[in-house]
Amino acid sequence: MSQNWNADYATLAKRGFMLGAGLFLLGIAGEIAGSAVLGTLPAWGDTLLVDMELLGILVGLLAPLVFGVVLPLTE
Repeated sequence: MSQNWNADYATLAKRGFMLGAGLFLLGIAGEIAGSAVLGTLPAWGDTLLVDMELLGILVGLLAPLVFGVVLPLTE
């Protein structure tokens, strides 16, 4: 017995990409604004912002691949 998940893969791919782009841009903006306001960021803040950038890149690249290519082919 199989169940169909009638998902709109195009919308999921676009929203996933936008989430990744948002994380990336928020990380960049945080580093720029934090450096301008505080001078030097604390180590935990710098780590958080760099991780946001890396996660944004990862999500932004993988979401269209997964929701735009892989999942429609497996249905």
